[in-house]
Amino acid sequence: MKIFSKKQSNTPRRRFVKEVEKTSTSSQHIFKRNRTITGSTSNRFDSASPNSDLKSARTHARSLSIKRRKLSTVLVIIFISAIPIWLLISNFTASVSVNISNVGISKNVDKRKYQDVVQNYLDQNPISRLTFFLDQSNLSDFVSAKYPEVSAVDQGRMVGVGETSFAITMRTPVAGWQINNKQYYVDSNGLPFETNYFANPLVQIIDNSGITYKTGTTTAIASNRFLGFVGRIVSLTKASGYTVTQALLPPNTTRELEVRLKETSYYVKLSIDRPAGEQVEDMTAAIRYFIAHGQSPQYIDVRVSGKAFYR
Repeated sequence: MKIFSKKQSNTPRRRFVKEVEKTSTSSQHIFKRNRTITGSTSNRFDSASPNSDLKSARTHARSLSIKRRKLSTVLVIIFISAIPIWLLISNFTASVSVNISNVGISKNVDKRKYQDVVQNYLDQNPISRLTFFLDQSNLSDFVSAKYPEVSAVDQGRMVGVGETSFAITMRTPVAGWQINNKQYYVDSNGLPFETNYFANPLVQIIDNSGITYKTGTTTAIASNRFLGFVGRIVSLTKASGYTVTQALLPPNTTRELEVRLKETSYYVKLSIDRPAGEQVEDMTAAIRYFIAHGQSPQYIDVRVSGKAFYR
């Protein structure tokens, strides 16, 4: 009889092992037979539970790849959506600033009044606040009707968020034009205006033709041919040693011109239907003749080719 012999269990060994396994995993089914043991990618894992989702390195990498693709897709959608929004914002005019594009301005320009009239146009035409819908020709006509001294208004560049700079071109006078004792100026297109920001032109045209004109419109008070004729007379006379100080339109006609010279006390009658160069040659020849003979007529008429009449 063995004193230290172990008590033998009547339970078969195979059934005992199953009961032990059943008892040890009854509360927590973490690891089971034929199940792969995987680890967590977390550096902190307090305890395991039946609901734990333990991922392998490969599964975790694939999950991250899917998340990256989703995030990239969202970022691309946001970027594509931001492009038209930015285009609208960068081309929207909320406020206006102006600058003068001319060179040679000799007087101060009140930019505020031109800003206000451009802003007024945009208020009346809201769609024009988007620069790609702005009709610059209509804008120029609108501003010129209010301020005839403005020749054109061109859209400039964006100087800030919602602020657009407009370039204003002022009319450059080629001659002063006096109508009914009121002083106007006329540009190279024959359009009249009252406000001049440049130096006063040397030639002053006095209109005694009796024709009524209206400023603030696109109707010219003089044709390009007439203004070109005046310009040629002034330049050719200066080249001949004389200076035109005044040009006068006689009553009831716009095809004749009377000019006064700085060097003489009488005036010269000219016709726009005869070349300016020929008339200036006849005029200078007649002036030299009268100077040589010490005569001072009331006027010289060179409207007829090859002849000079005087009184």
